[in-house]
Amino acid sequence: MFKGITGNVLILGLVSFFTDVSSEMIYPLLPLFLTGVLGAGPAFLGTIEGVAESTSSLLKLVSGIVSDRVRRRKRLVLIGYTVSSFMRPLIGSAGSAFTVLLIRTGDRVGKGIRTSPRDALIADSVDPSLRGKAYGFHRSMDHAGALVGPLVATLLLSYFVTDLRVVFWLAAIPGLLAVLLIVWKVRETERVPLAKERLQLALIPAGPLRRYLLILFLFTLGNSSDAFLLLKAGTLGVPPHRIPLLWAFFHLVKMMSSMPFGALSDRIGRKSVIVAGWCVYSLAYIGFGLAANEMQVWLLFAFYGLFFGLTEGAEKAYLVDMSDATLRGAAFGWYNFAIGAGALPASLLFGLIWQHAGPVAPFIFGAALSALAVLLLLVLVRPPMENAPKLQH
Repeated sequence: MFKGITGNVLILGLVSFFTDVSSEMIYPLLPLFLTGVLGAGPAFLGTIEGVAESTSSLLKLVSGIVSDRVRRRKRLVLIGYTVSSFMRPLIGSAGSAFTVLLIRTGDRVGKGIRTSPRDALIADSVDPSLRGKAYGFHRSMDHAGALVGPLVATLLLSYFVTDLRVVFWLAAIPGLLAVLLIVWKVRETERVPLAKERLQLALIPAGPLRRYLLILFLFTLGNSSDAFLLLKAGTLGVPPHRIPLLWAFFHLVKMMSSMPFGALSDRIGRKSVIVAGWCVYSLAYIGFGLAANEMQVWLLFAFYGLFFGLTEGAEKAYLVDMSDATLRGAAFGWYNFAIGAGALPASLLFGLIWQHAGPVAPFIFGAALSALAVLLLLVLVRPPMENAPKLQH
């Protein structure tokens, strides 16, 4: 089961688990803290997330390119996780919404620094025939942390503390564990840094890789924030006290499906698994648009969770398959930038369509864009055969 899960992949999975425990102890409580304690409105919450995520997306591109130019990716990974782990709990000391904006942006700066070098380091640490499984394992650990974090926060608030600020400060503990794991256990891999004369290749992706990134951007334009799905659940009668349970159930499905489907992409090919995932997304969005009761919402969240299991590991492995070994950091930088650049207008478009055309239309719009992305991926992207995963017998 764990064949191909090397030491670096295992440790980086644990790092993501503890980091997400820390982050998810805070994130679900942030809207309540901003509005109920600091007196901010929903618009400022949107500003915080927009600024933070845009900053993160740009830094993911820069850090990916830089990581190809240096011999030690681990240093960038360590800096990124350390910045986030230091900044995140400081929300417990915030006295204004603007302070939260600065702290949240600092947290995302750390994410921007670490993400692309970390994903490249995973690729450097695993056999090419097992890349999908490795990325699937990493994503499953990430989702496990996202499942545990809110449960820890709920337990603390139910039985031990009453002040949200105390929960935020306690979130420093799993964040510190993540940093210590990187210092003590993550190992550098042998690699040749990118030569200066090849820098232009890092700045302008070409061939199948460029087409893949553009199609990913198109798909992301129809992939709005999952907050809209929770809003839809509320309008269909899911009571507030069951929304956290629904969210935890959703992360459970993602956690359980990520590694098996990532491994499947090693056997049958990345594109087939990605296409299946995007088709699941399209069908799930049509379902959410037409859903009429709570039972349907729970079934749709389970089905929608399979989209993440099918795509998250396979998309990253497919990216590596098409990338030069000396340009992996840059490839992940562009990958994360394409997704980040599409995410903000995606949610804006979704909200505007909902407001002006009703609650069904934006889901149909998202489903249509994903279907178009499937067709373009099938027709336009054919990676070099020597980089394609080999069938496992």
